[in-house]
Amino acid sequence: MPAPSPPPAADDLCRALVDRVPQTLFGQERIEVRPETPYAAAWGDPPIALRCGVGRPPELRPDSELMVVNEIAWLPEPAERPDLFTAVGREAYVEMTVPHSYGAPGEGLVPISDLIAQEIPALPLGEL
Repeated sequence: MPAPSPPPAADDLCRALVDRVPQTLFGQERIEVRPETPYAAAWGDPPIALRCGVGRPPELRPDSELMVVNEIAWLPEPAERPDLFTAVGREAYVEMTVPHSYGAPGEGLVPISDLIAQEIPALPLGEL
């Protein structure tokens, strides 16, 4: 998976988030990420992937339809059948790829949303 390059302000936030991700997600064990990076984690096969410090999604607009999971706003892509979810409105963007074979993404987004809420401060109200 492509290794993210978070901006300096997000470096420590992303390291702290990835250090705390669960060992299992969707019943799948955490697996090695290549290239090795402190900003990403993965589970299972096909891999469920998390990348912290990614760029702002180009599809994110003021009128984008977001889904909220435990107070974290996620941009689902593609809109008709999403498998890529980007947490927005925080000081670092966090991307989750959840293959359709795992079913509804909520099982993975809930624990990751809780970690994001604890580790990555919110942007000022109204900023995405």
